[in-house]
Amino acid sequence: MGVNMIKSLHSLSLYVPKLEVGKDFYSCMGLIPQFEHNAYVFRCEGRDQDQLRLIQGNKKEIAWITWSTDFVGMALIEEKIQQYQIELYEPEMESKYLKKSKKEIWLRDPDGTLLQIIVAEPAQQSRPAFKLNHPGEVFKRVAIRGAPNRLIDARPRKLGHLLKFSPDVNRLVNFYVNILQMKLSDRIGDKEVAFLRCSGDSDHHTLALALSDAPGLHHCSWEMGNIDQMQLCAQRLIQAGYKDGWGVGRHIYGSNYFHYIRDPWGSLSELFWDIDYIGKDSDWTVEIANAKGESLHENLYQWASSPPPDDFLHNYER
Repeated sequence: MGVNMIKSLHSLSLYVPKLEVGKDFYSCMGLIPQFEHNAYVFRCEGRDQDQLRLIQGNKKEIAWITWSTDFVGMALIEEKIQQYQIELYEPEMESKYLKKSKKEIWLRDPDGTLLQIIVAEPAQQSRPAFKLNHPGEVFKRVAIRGAPNRLIDARPRKLGHLLKFSPDVNRLVNFYVNILQMKLSDRIGDKEVAFLRCSGDSDHHTLALALSDAPGLHHCSWEMGNIDQMQLCAQRLIQAGYKDGWGVGRHIYGSNYFHYIRDPWGSLSELFWDIDYIGKDSDWTVEIANAKGESLHENLYQWASSPPPDDFLHNYER
């Protein structure tokens, strides 16, 4: 059966050159900001867990990624770190932005991205799920209009996953699979794109990796309650003056509906709904799609309102 070494993506911390600019963007998205420990910390309504932290920096880049496990998983991760002789990191500067965790370790992945591993249970979302009617099933929404008012509270429910650029995707896959025991879900090409999930019950991917000539953040992804909320949230951001990225559409790998919006620094924020879910003991076969020529872009989506823009896989943090 095995032990779940990484249970969930807990939160993302970013350096940004202008804190208030970042606060305005993520507040417009619908996240709840709180200024504490010299940083803006954001939560999703109904979820008692920090999801995003913005820290004053010279440029926009990942400060660190926080993953959660339990005490048994932490002990196994520490064994792997010793086995592979991974150097631990002492978070002297980073600690001033954080509450002290009951148990944590810090290390860097092969690209130099800082990782924090903590002991914490993933928080549950207290907002109720939405009733949907599906052909062939007993109707779950009876005598209730399905089309929502434009002013409904369309806000993210959780931070779902990250896509990170890397100059060596395979080296990172080996690190996250061997050291943190994450699992490979699917790939596009043998070196271009990889989708990784947590070791237990997990969304199709909590971390994706894409080939670039330098590390960087491609997007952070926020789960919405349904496709109406996804689109109304995207519409709110676009009407506020933020740049439309790509969508609406549906991915092949992960199967989720998506709409991407550019953040103030050129990276993407994805609003998504209905992602594939893989159980710990599920029979899942890794699919490797073609990445030659136009196939790479074609394998990014099942359908979409438009093809991906030319700069969709551009690394704006180079």
